[in-house]
Amino acid sequence: MNVIAVTISLIFDYPFNYNEYSSLLLLFFFHGMVFSFLLLRNGIIHNNRASKWLSLLLFLWAMYLIPYMLGYAGWYTRGLKRAIMFFVPFMQVLLIGPVVYFYTKSLLNSSFRLSKKDYLHFIPAILYAIYSLVVFVTDKLILDEYYFYADQKDKDLADWYQMAGLISMVYYLIISLRYYFNYKRLLFEKVSYAESILFVWIRNFMIAFLGLLVLRVLFFIFDKDWGNFGSQFWYYLAFSVVFYYIAITGYSNIIKQITLEGEKLKVVNVFVDEEVESPETKDELKELDKDHAIWKSKLSDLMKDKRLFENPRLTLSDVAQELNITTKTVSSAVNSGFNMNFNDFINHYRIEAVKDKLNKGEHNSTTLLGIALDSGFNSKATFNRAFKKSTSLSPKDYIEKLS
Repeated sequence: MNVIAVTISLIFDYPFNYNEYSSLLLLFFFHGMVFSFLLLRNGIIHNNRASKWLSLLLFLWAMYLIPYMLGYAGWYTRGLKRAIMFFVPFMQVLLIGPVVYFYTKSLLNSSFRLSKKDYLHFIPAILYAIYSLVVFVTDKLILDEYYFYADQKDKDLADWYQMAGLISMVYYLIISLRYYFNYKRLLFEKVSYAESILFVWIRNFMIAFLGLLVLRVLFFIFDKDWGNFGSQFWYYLAFSVVFYYIAITGYSNIIKQITLEGEKLKVVNVFVDEEVESPETKDELKELDKDHAIWKSKLSDLMKDKRLFENPRLTLSDVAQELNITTKTVSSAVNSGFNMNFNDFINHYRIEAVKDKLNKGEHNSTTLLGIALDSGFNSKATFNRAFKKSTSLSPKDYIEKLS
């Protein structure tokens, strides 16, 4: 107990200085930790991996604020606090990039699991942790004097480390964007309700993350006193604001994602099925190349006769089962025969059905949204975008033109 008491007294022998700098950063740090805890709790309860990855990311960003939050509070000046600031690697800048990447993958693919190969992404962060341990053992346990810290500068703030972290985060942003655009392409090729599950949040998240990196570069270029500890406050304040936005909207998105998990799993399964090519696919594609008109006619007749497009959850697999062929054959037929992706192909028939009902005057006896839902659309926003893309007019403008 005496040891604990002495430790506590040493830690608090120089109180936290609540000035305008440290207090502002403390506010963002506290909320970041709260949202990190809430996301971890949701991730455990609902077994949601995206929630756990985002929780870890928010925790890392909260730790990223600590050297400056506590630095402005006077912790670098003396005593045990100074040793804590020097020897605890709060800023894990080499870990942030991989966590952003795996959060992106787990958000877009709920079946994503870390493979052995994925653990290679953590090697740089592990090496820095080993380096930090060597510094601590050498300076505190072996020499009992500052050797690595002879310059009296926190290793977390070293230029080489911060630059390595920036390069790492840029790299992982690029591969995360590549994964997102590939997902988007597959989504429009496999399902007829792509826009409703396109995850506007992941796009906004990447824009926000890009904003953090751009801010870092801009402040570095235009702040002449960047090398001085006190001159970097405005960057960390700007970082905190973006960090706070990601925390709030990311948590809100996870709550929505949990409620839609069943629907997302169906989409993921469509992608997984398409990774395995059946033996007859090549022969079918040769047949398709010989006469696209035949397949185009069969698909058109199927849409008109059975009106499959009225199913708001129609997938490529559903159409393939109706024609008793593979999904790749259907996809090639749609791409080559109609010069469209599957999502646009189905929406084309939905728009034609809406236009037919409008031409008959059904909008006078029912709502426009009701007509859209009956035609296979699952939301007003999706309908409006698809209608304007097809006709270059909004639904209301189209009705006025009819009048």
